[in-house]
Amino acid sequence: MRSTTVIKQTHRDFMDLFENGKLVRVCAPMVRYSKLAFRSLVRKYDCDVCFTPMIVADDFLRSGKARDSELTTDNSDRPLIIQFAARDAQTLANAACLVAPFSDGVDLNCGCPQRWAMAEGYGACLINNPQLVKDMVRHVRSQLDNPNYAVSIKIRVHRDVRRTVDLCQKAEAAGVSWITVHGRTPDERHQPVHYEAIRTIKDSLTVPVIANGDIRNLQDVESMHELTGVDGVMSARGLLANPALFAGFETTPLQCLWDWVDTALQHGTSFSCFHHHLIYMLERITSQPERKIFNSLSSTSAVIDYLQNTYGSIV
Repeated sequence: MRSTTVIKQTHRDFMDLFENGKLVRVCAPMVRYSKLAFRSLVRKYDCDVCFTPMIVADDFLRSGKARDSELTTDNSDRPLIIQFAARDAQTLANAACLVAPFSDGVDLNCGCPQRWAMAEGYGACLINNPQLVKDMVRHVRSQLDNPNYAVSIKIRVHRDVRRTVDLCQKAEAAGVSWITVHGRTPDERHQPVHYEAIRTIKDSLTVPVIANGDIRNLQDVESMHELTGVDGVMSARGLLANPALFAGFETTPLQCLWDWVDTALQHGTSFSCFHHHLIYMLERITSQPERKIFNSLSSTSAVIDYLQNTYGSIV
């Protein structure tokens, strides 16, 4: 777990984001992608809160090497929510206590639909065990030294929304700070988002609700807010394709491309990650022949030369 000196910031300051009338804009937890360099990039373009990728709490506690590779932060990486996959209350509480000095909150992943996660008792299978989720939230809340540190959950919905409402109300009773709702069931991938279910959940709670699913531009942000009344929106693939989404850009602006180059190099990002992010960013603004050429590049210098020759630099 690598960190420079972290800026002191209270949970109260963080939760004020939900109280100033502004829709909170959140970068989702994304395996391999929502790491420090990318979080630094989206923060330049009106992203209010960033999540880390999902971290398996058992592994994180067991191995110092895992901690160093899974979580890197710095003094500008705030507000930061660290998302854990966990299946028992004490493991989650131990992990939360370990990362609390370097973050603003922890989030329990109750939404990952991948088979490996559900087979291990992580992710979306937890929505079918609301009492366990309640106990996990309560356990974390009771063991943190800072009573104002945020504890949240990210869920998918049931086909019967009444079951999801019951889950969320149990989490609220246990002291959850807010809930993120991905508006699909665990077995849905690209089906339409269940906006009515998100609206029902929002109307059933007093804690803030963040909506996730098909947020690809500002129109989607506004539509989600209108249809559901949520307090915030979270984007994953939309931000990968356009890290400047929340700033109102329809596609990735040239400035953002070069900001990524600078940020990635500054953070020592691996070439694979550096290149993959640019592949996503360029997908909407390049032709298929251009994408084929760019995707075949195999070094940082070749990528920079290509960007310089094709798009030019920012003066």
